[in-house]
Amino acid sequence: MTDSVAFATAAKRVLIADDHPLYRDALRAIVPQACPDADLREAACQDEVLREVTSDAAFDLIILDLNLPGAVGLSCLTRVRETAPLTPILIVSALDDPGTMSDVIRAGGTGYVPKSAQRQMLVDAIRVILGGGTYLPMEGMIALRDSQPSLAVADNEAGRDALTSRQRRVLELLGHGKSNKEIALALQISEITVKAHVSSILRKMGVNNRVQAALEAHKWLPE
Repeated sequence: MTDSVAFATAAKRVLIADDHPLYRDALRAIVPQACPDADLREAACQDEVLREVTSDAAFDLIILDLNLPGAVGLSCLTRVRETAPLTPILIVSALDDPGTMSDVIRAGGTGYVPKSAQRQMLVDAIRVILGGGTYLPMEGMIALRDSQPSLAVADNEAGRDALTSRQRRVLELLGHGKSNKEIALALQISEITVKAHVSSILRKMGVNNRVQAALEAHKWLPE
């Protein structure tokens, strides 16, 4: 219980990565609305982002613009994901097409908010992600669902057996869009334990994030 309390009360470290000073200023004003105790750091290019995530500082959230100087396509996202595989990454981009949103989630992003969105959407996204969830506009969810390849599970029974009974219950709740906090309350376990289960589930399913796991959940759960 001590660990879970410490986790809940520790200041959240948030990295804001955008090359436009005015937008960084806007994010510095918005993030505390979702996370009042946030400890904010900034980066203005891909190299600065990578230096931050490879330093001793562990981040609870990275807010990342796709089009940073030095980045090509999703290069910054993929490199950050390789360096910090469990750190939530929220993409905030001028691109608002559903295909890009879908590509970001498949590449390991945890959420996506277009820069054209209302401020409240960004606040909501940060709250959801810091709570252990994934945030994607509805049009992005539809694009991801339609483009999601069917993950190969050679034998459904073998796939089910790869998960423990507790992991299957966690996966079921993930499939219903529950956050880590909500799963912890439902199962009467700590959020740290939920995070450990989620990490193991993603590894066993061979997916990068919670959205992909939720989309494939029905193949891994008893009917």
